[in-house]
Amino acid sequence: MEQASAKILIIDDDSQVRYSLKRVLGSHRFAVVEAGSGREGVEVASREHPDVIFLDHRMKGMSGLEALQHLKGVSDRFLVVMMTAFGTTKTAIEAMKFGAFDYIVKPFDVQQVLELVNSALEAKADRDKTEAYEPLLDSDDYKEGIVGSSQPMQEVFKQIGQIAASDVTVLITGESGTGKELIAKAIYRHSLRSAGPYVPVNCATIPENLIESELFGHEKGSFTGATKTRKGTFEICDRGTIFLDEIGDMTLATQTKILRALQEGEIQRVGGSSPIKVDVRLIAATNKDLEQLVEEKQFRQDLYYRLHVARIRLPKLIERNEDIPELVDFMLQRLGKQGNTEVRRVSANARTLLTRYSWPGNVRQLENVINRACVIAQGDTILLKDLPQELTDWAVENGVELSPGTSAKPPVPGPKAGEEKRLSGRSDKGSTAREGDNLTDCFDRLYQLLREKNREAILKVIESEMIRRALAESEGNQAKASRFLGMTRATLRKRIDTVSNG
Repeated sequence: MEQASAKILIIDDDSQVRYSLKRVLGSHRFAVVEAGSGREGVEVASREHPDVIFLDHRMKGMSGLEALQHLKGVSDRFLVVMMTAFGTTKTAIEAMKFGAFDYIVKPFDVQQVLELVNSALEAKADRDKTEAYEPLLDSDDYKEGIVGSSQPMQEVFKQIGQIAASDVTVLITGESGTGKELIAKAIYRHSLRSAGPYVPVNCATIPENLIESELFGHEKGSFTGATKTRKGTFEICDRGTIFLDEIGDMTLATQTKILRALQEGEIQRVGGSSPIKVDVRLIAATNKDLEQLVEEKQFRQDLYYRLHVARIRLPKLIERNEDIPELVDFMLQRLGKQGNTEVRRVSANARTLLTRYSWPGNVRQLENVINRACVIAQGDTILLKDLPQELTDWAVENGVELSPGTSAKPPVPGPKAGEEKRLSGRSDKGSTAREGDNLTDCFDRLYQLLREKNREAILKVIESEMIRRALAESEGNQAKASRFLGMTRATLRKRIDTVSNG
């Protein structure tokens, strides 16, 4: 976007603040309009349709928060940056609650103002590229809760259809977050036992001393706290289906009893003396390598073969990234039906990043990201800025190309020569003097180094000092430091190694 075409509205009852901001923004070829009150600002915004609005928090008459609500009433597409001299928790919460794009505390740096303008214009460009929302699939297509048109998922669907109607034991494998329980439910719903009970049990969350009682039940008085006889999951699921999730975490002793239940069709309660006949179908799942556990004698080989009658392997999300638009569409439809969000669309750039990201946490991680983005999003569209920092950091490091006008790392113009460093509506001579002193100290140090050593040493000390300060400011976050320094994280690591070894 050409900066000359961007229009900025400044709403502040302090003429000096308006003058300072107009001078800086105007020098960077932004078209600037002003308003001296909240009411006037709403009128000007309605008439001028600015790209970005700077709005003071405390003004006479209509307050900044009141003006913000009026502005959002005119158009929820206004990008409003709240300005305040008091960076309190309440101010920040209220500003974001009522739909501000961001807020800034006075006095503020020129660079900070320009970064905010760039960030807002990036968000506007991202939003303007979003197409009208049309559901990718009808709600009927999402009834199973399993989404995917990719070849790997089509193979999974075929396997479900082939084994659902039989009574064979099924083993579902795949990384955490790939949707193993959804597959188990689909098998159950399409089975001949769909009218019977279905009970999922997560073996990893039940303490070892309770898992046997949970699965097989116990007799009254069989252990401390057993005040009455209790049926276990196998009895409850007679003529139904049991789903044992994370079966790789089960102890060898419990594995032995599971094997007996499968082979003999009977179980025995804790403290009981008589076997109880049960008729259950078992579906098990794990994110562990059972073959490796068998070799390490941590999982019974005979039980492994008993479970491995039919096996479904779920692909990682990165192996079926073409399904991500459908998955996001499904998540938005579901959240909308629950009344938890008004978001219906995802911008082109956000969609590109969502599709390209590696997703180590698979579908569960994607779902968490979408839920978070729906909470943060302003309006009906998830923008690039609404995605977590870890995704945009990854985009920068991996050179993800986005549409013209937006990027994971927006360019920010620096202050021009002679431009004031701080904007507060008043002069700050003491601050300027201190900055001059610091600059003199810096050159003194460099000149002394030049006299004592050589030019290469000067470059080395500058680089090491900039890296040290960037890492300190980012609290050791190399992704943030690399973005600030204008280099990839890999390059930063090499420079750190060079400095450390030098």
